[in-house]
Amino acid sequence: MTSSPIAAIVIGRNEGARLEACLASLKGASPIIYVDSGSTDGSADHARSIGAHVIDLDTSQPFTAARARNAGLAALDRSETRLVQLVDGDCIVEPGWLTTATTYLDAHPDTAIACGRRREDHPETSVYNRLCDIEWNTPPGDALACGGDILARLDALDDAGLYRDDLIAGEEPELCVRLRQLGWKIHRLDTPMTRHDARMTKLGQWWKRTRRAGHAFAEGAHLHGAPPERHWVGETRRALLWGTALPLAILIAALIHPAALLATLIYPAQIARLAARRGLTSRAAWEWAFFTVLGKFAEAQGALQFHMGRLVNRRSTLIEYR
Repeated sequence: MTSSPIAAIVIGRNEGARLEACLASLKGASPIIYVDSGSTDGSADHARSIGAHVIDLDTSQPFTAARARNAGLAALDRSETRLVQLVDGDCIVEPGWLTTATTYLDAHPDTAIACGRRREDHPETSVYNRLCDIEWNTPPGDALACGGDILARLDALDDAGLYRDDLIAGEEPELCVRLRQLGWKIHRLDTPMTRHDARMTKLGQWWKRTRRAGHAFAEGAHLHGAPPERHWVGETRRALLWGTALPLAILIAALIHPAALLATLIYPAQIARLAARRGLTSRAAWEWAFFTVLGKFAEAQGALQFHMGRLVNRRSTLIEYR
């Protein structure tokens, strides 16, 4: 099969220099579409200045990454586009990635999405950046899901109905569920794909991101939690157990007898157990274990927010794409 130009869709909001680097890294892609979610830093103007097609999202509607990606996908010419690279505006596409991923998809017509290794650009800057780098490091091979940076077959995305643009987070794994149900495969290559610049230096930034993940877990379980998929059911249950049920049980028990507060030792014990998986002598192992346990409180907050929203029949407005 003769390779056609690879379209690229970049999404972002107020990414500044990160967006400039992202667009510059997409050499060989055509067209390049930048979807802007209400930037005030001149991002859209810069994208236009280098020849990218810019889509400015209507600011009267809530911004989500899925909505932005769908807007870009809708603008592609189906008669000319076979493959599309989707990338977040705070990422740089690695040299050679497009060629490597295209070669794989050409050789595997049953695969809808190819993804690779996303690395955090400055893990030394903060523990939160290091946590991101650990999160990106998933095993190569056929996978259940992908992240936001992918090379995909446009016809497969159309086949699945594109992203659910009302999802606040977790839109990529949800799309992958529907793709796999249609018989498509998702494959992670053992090769560099993108470099990400989180610039996450504060606990509040990490907490908001983790809370958003908890919301995504709960909503994903609501949509696809039935067998055999059981999508994010376990993640939601663990968040609610460690972040809500156990603390409440300990508090109630402590009101009856203060000695029940000793049960809080289950949390440092869990941290030690998780650290053992990564190597007890490693500082990174202890960091990961500590924030994994602490994160259950943020995830539980997000999951409860989703369920409370369902009870009052309202979409969440507290967690939104940046």
